[in-house]
Amino acid sequence: MKKSSYPVEKTDAEWKKQLDPLSYNVLREQGTEHPFSGAFNNHFETGTYLCKGCGASLYQSNNKFESGCGWPSFDAAIPGAIEYKKDNSHGMLRTEIVCAQCGSHQGHVFDDGPTATGMRYCVNSVSIDFKEQKKGD
Repeated sequence: MKKSSYPVEKTDAEWKKQLDPLSYNVLREQGTEHPFSGAFNNHFETGTYLCKGCGASLYQSNNKFESGCGWPSFDAAIPGAIEYKKDNSHGMLRTEIVCAQCGSHQGHVFDDGPTATGMRYCVNSVSIDFKEQKKGD
């Protein structure tokens, strides 16, 4: 179910000013980037992946794996960071994942992951940023 409001709310004009056109399309209009095109698809540094809309921490790098699907994949999200919504678009039933702080579309989650969680969070690179973990952090 979609929340009626989020802790971080912006007008459409504010989102358009903050985000580049592709990021706006994905985060605010539930679009997607082309597979294998995103900056974080083959990115395996140590750190935290953040919502590009509001900066909330969403995924830890130790949950990232290579799925071969063309988008960054994680086997879990940070607890409480993601909201799950039914998505009946494109003639199929899927579970959409959005940032719990601002409602920005991240991608979809599937129960076909190869790790112990059995989950595959399929995330658009343009919907996230990355904060590298510094030595000693």
